[in-house]
Parts: sequence; C-alpha cells; structure tokens
Amino acid sequence: MTMKDNKTDVQISTDVTQAVNVIKSAILQSQSRAVRMISGTQLSLYFGVGLYVSANSRKGTWGTGAIKFISEQLRRKLPGLRGFSEESIKKMRTFSEFWSQYINRSPMATEMDFDKLQDDIECDRFSLTKWSPMATEINRDEFLGLSFSHHMEILHKTKNIDEVLLCIHEAVTHQWDKYTLRNILKAGIPKPDSHAPNNFMQTMPSTRQAMKAIRMFKDEYLLDYINVEDIDAQEKDVDERLVEQRIIHNIKRFIMTLGRDFTFVGNQYHLEIYGEEMWSDLLFFNRELNALVAIELKIGKFKPIYLGQLQAYLQVLDDKVRKPHENPSIGIVLCKSANQAYAEYAVRDYNKPMGVATYKTISDMPKEMQRTLPDIEELKKLMSDDEDNVWN
Repeated sequence: MTMKDNKTDVQISTDVTQAVNVIKSAILQSQSRAVRMISGTQLSLYFGVGLYVSANSRKGTWGTGAIKFISEQLRRKLPGLRGFSEESIKKMRTFSEFWSQYINRSPMATEMDFDKLQDDIECDRFSLTKWSPMATEINRDEFLGLSFSHHMEILHKTKNIDEVLLCIHEAVTHQWDKYTLRNILKAGIPKPDSHAPNNFMQTMPSTRQAMKAIRMFKDEYLLDYINVEDIDAQEKDVDERLVEQRIIHNIKRFIMTLGRDFTFVGNQYHLEIYGEEMWSDLLFFNRELNALVAIELKIGKFKPIYLGQLQAYLQVLDDKVRKPHENPSIGIVLCKSANQAYAEYAVRDYNKPMGVATYKTISDMPKEMQRTLPDIEELKKLMSDDEDNVWN
C-alpha cells in the first residue's frame, strides 16, 4: 500500500509511514527523559536544601526567623530567583524529612549520623549511585517524573509511605496536573483499580481501546462546587437540573475532574430519531478515546432503568452524530450512590459501551473542607431566568 504526497508527487510506502511513528515515539520518550532529568535535578536540590535547613533549624541553632531571613537574602543576592520563599523552604524541609527515611538512608546509618548538623549541601542525592538499597519498593522513574509541587500536594494529604507511593503512581499514570491532583486528593486517597463498573471489554472495538476506557473513568468523582443538602427532596427533576447547572457554570473544573483530553460539546444535547426527541444531560468528546462521551446525571441511587435510557442516547449518537472515523460513543451514568457489584451485573448485557460512576458533593465532605456556596434560591432563580431566555 502506498500514499501519494501532494507536494512532491513521491510514492510513500507503508514502511516509511511507520518510520514516522517510530521517530515520533523516540522523540516523545526523549522528551519524557528530559523532563525527568530536569525534575530530578530540581528535586535533588530541594532535597539537599531541605536536609540542610532541617539539620540546622530543628536543633534551634539558627534562632527564630532564620528561614525568613535566608529567603529574603537569597532573593536579594539572586534577583529573579523563584521557588525560595519562606514557605517554599519550609516545604523543602518537610519533603526531605519524609523522603530521607527511604531514599538515601543506609541500612547501617544511625539516628545520630542522620541528624547531625550540616555545614554544606549535597545536591545529587537522587543520583542512581545514591539510591538506597532500602528504596527498592520505590519506582524511581515515577518518583522523578513528578514535580516538587506534585510531591507536596501528595505529602500534605497522605498518612504513610504506601499511600504516598500509590498517589505518585496514579498521578504519573494519568498525567494529572497539580490542580487535578489536588481535586482528586480532596475526595480521598485514590484506591488501586478504582474503575467504574462497565462493559467496555465486551463492547469496545479492541482490547486496547477497552483498557484505555477502563483507565479513563473512575468509580467516584468529587464535585465540590455542588451542595444538594438544601434542595427539597420532592423536587427531583429540579435537583438534577441544579446539579447540571452547577457543572455547566464550573465546566472547566468538571473537565479537570474527569481527566485529560476531554472537550465539552454541550448540555441538554438534542437528539431526534423517527420523530422522537431526547436530550442528553452532558456531552463530551475525548481525544484519547476518539469518542463521544454522554454523561447522564442522577441525584439518587443507581437504577438499571438508567442504562436503558443511556443505551437509547448512545444508539442515536452513533447513528446521527458520530463521525465515520470516530469510535463508538461511550455512556456514563453519574449518580449519587451505587452498589458496584449490582451495577457491574446490570451493565454487562448491554451492547453499547457504558459505565456507572458515583459523585460526592460538598455536603459529603468534612465540615472543615466545605466552602460557602451561593444560596440555593439564587440557583433556582438563575435556572428560571435561563428558561425564560430560551422561550422569549
């Protein structure tokens, strides 16, 4: 098989086309290694500075206000210096005090050796030759693949090394930026293999595509800009509209919650077949999956009837909206709660790719994490105004 280049009129073989992909892969791998090298150099510096500050400040030899003074003087002597505020230096100290237990510590090292005062800073602590035999359970590439900001977000929310390593793995695997990671950690430490109940293996075009989808959709999402506690339980339809409206008004944050490569298409997306009309709550397109993703919002517990409704939407999307080069549309029922085993059982015999996920709102979060939201009456008025604008 050959392709013709319009500019050169040269016959290009499949082998040459494959070469493009091979070179592209090499470039991406090289870029990834470069990022790890830069990140590793920065982490090594911060680790060394943190150890130095810890050894000298924890013993009280520097006196009160020393770190603030050091930060001010550094920025005065090195104009344009970033990342060395008083708060940042204290974070370096926290970072080094945690990881020094696992990274560089020799099995024979004593507490006295480790805690002795320092008069210099070693900046290559994370070089391979310095990696401790005790650190065999730590994936070095994953560790160095995260920025210092990522590491501090993780250390701030975790309780032990197992949770830390799990969060590092998940952050690297899913390529979460700092803000996505922060939002995810607010909902709690991610669980291994915490994937939404689904039928992707049976319904997707290939196993590879199915695995991508399985990794893409979690079993639970945090929507911390929604508070359903004040909504009248009798107004079920209004409740779901309110949840939808809050998501629309925070669509960027919702996309960050979903993960990477999502693009918002629309809400209450109109579908019609044989004179019958229907509206999909939220419609997205995912570049990685090359597929439309329809999300149906439900404020209560999962019910199998929701899957039948979603199946109909996906069928129309595939027949009327999907482009020829795109993969089959995917549907997610996003509800307040679900029996995961039952949801897995219910979804398995449907022939469209679907999953079931749950969400937490601000009402489900600890009181100290809850934020002040607009009054619920204001939201209802906003919805009323929106409807008036549609009909006028």
